Amino acid sequence: MYSSSQASALRDTPDSLPSNLNDAEKELRREVHTILKQANFDYQRRQYNTVVSAAMKMLNVLEPIKLGQDSKISASVLRECLSILLRVLYPVVPHLTHVLWTDLGYAKTFGPLLDAPWPSVDEAALIQTEITLMLQINGKLRGDIKVPADANKEQIELLALQSEPAQKALNGGAPKKVIVVPGRLVNIVA
Repeated sequence: MYSSSQASALRDTPDSLPSNLNDAEKELRREVHTILKQANFDYQRRQYNTVVSAAMKMLNVLEPIKLGQDSKISASVLRECLSILLRVLYPVVPHLTHVLWTDLGYAKTFGPLLDAPWPSVDEAALIQTEITLMLQINGKLRGDIKVPADANKEQIELLALQSEPAQKALNGGAPKKVIVVPGRLVNIVA
């Protein structure tokens, strides 16, 4: 998964998170903590096949990240996310995760993996500041729009009408109707 240079960069990174995370780091933490929340629920129900599925989802989120000069993700955020992945996987594949835990330097901070605390879901990481709504025009999907999570119906309508697909479909005219389904979609009837 990671080259030895990336492993050494992770090993030498402090465990504290930066105080000001960028949008990519917030999104990564949101995804990992959302998956962790589901994995915790699945462990409690003893549904181990979905725990493995959650670990695979986490791995799919983390695998494309490469550390370097132009990386949007800091090493400390990646280190936190990998420690969560290893702890979730530990009951399923203990030998492999123990070796990775030691090689990536987590044993210095948390001690042996067997004694490491179970990762807790950071509820603050789950909060979304922006959501994506599907944009339909005359009942056909024409794209999506990003709106603030706390936007009211009028703000969502305004952002939808200002979008490129809506401008194209309306040709400067007014819509007959705008239907907003909160948290899901906007349908503009031209």
